[in-house]
Amino acid sequence: MVGDGVDIGGYPDPLMLYAELFPRLTSARIWDLSDGDAQYMEGVADDSFDFVFSSHCLEHLRDPYEGLKNWLRVVKPGGHLVICVPDEDLYEQGVWPSTHNRDHKHTFTFAKASSWSPASINVTDLLASLGPRADVRKVELIDHTYRFDLPRFDQTVAPVAECAIELIIRKRPENELEDGGRLPPKIQPTEQVRTYFNQYRRDQSALRDVAIGEGVFNNDSDI
Repeated sequence: MVGDGVDIGGYPDPLMLYAELFPRLTSARIWDLSDGDAQYMEGVADDSFDFVFSSHCLEHLRDPYEGLKNWLRVVKPGGHLVICVPDEDLYEQGVWPSTHNRDHKHTFTFAKASSWSPASINVTDLLASLGPRADVRKVELIDHTYRFDLPRFDQTVAPVAECAIELIIRKRPENELEDGGRLPPKIQPTEQVRTYFNQYRRDQSALRDVAIGEGVFNNDSDI
């Protein structure tokens, strides 16, 4: 996390408690129930924050699709969303409504053709719904120290188990929307830097010439 952000659903364990782990983090405003419905982020202007962080809040919203769109709305172009949601197989573990957290309104999965949960949301569909503004940087199942051999049990009550899906989304600036992607800039680096890059080209060209002239993988002499 970099700059000034918002921690959606931050109580009672806000991001700023761990600020020293993020040296480029300046501030993270907590947004919780007393601030308004996180699904809408009413009163927050577009492009307000350098980042949005939310750990295990999206599953409490009535409409996570609308909620995530508004979270993307309030982050600045070039900024990031860092979101964690519970994985349905690891957390709810085949039972719906959830018995581990009765306020959960949805379950989440990814890369599954079908789900046992009638309230399942595939995060690949969720991310696709954000449109071209969303540059998806990471989707990862976080299951470190999860014990797959245990019977049904909320492993998050223990201090070590993780059972989440982490999403990192970058908000594309206008020039990337116009260009159809994140293309390299046209501004050249300094003269000194150019000498190094151009030397890399010369080295590669020399190696290619040797390979063409002498062939490859044909010297079996002792080393």
